[in-house]
Amino acid sequence: QVQLVESGGGLVQPGGSLRLSCAASGIIISTYRMDWYRQSPGKNRELVASITRGGTTNYADSVKGRFTISRDNAKNTIYLQMNSLKPEDTSIYYCHAIPSDYWGQGTQVTVSS
Repeated sequence: QVQLVESGGGLVQPGGSLRLSCAASGIIISTYRMDWYRQSPGKNRELVASITRGGTTNYADSVKGRFTISRDNAKNTIYLQMNSLKPEDTSIYYCHAIPSDYWGQGTQVTVSS
């Protein structure tokens, strides 16, 4: 059974940082493209960052220079380091594995003073 379990969300002030984790079981993440998505109420789910099997990373324009996606193959876990957070980054963040379309349950990130 495949599970993607996100953690690390929470409440942070503008300008602060958080690191999200996505621990995978049932799959080997290095054989998948792994994504971080986010979705806010009333909005479509947005692709935030991705890392390919070869380690190439891509980012949404809205987070370039602030967010970093990484992978620890030994721990079978991906991360999203989020710096210089803004209120508009408030969302539920989801981990996603391609090509099998596996999703985690999401973790809430709230950026507010």
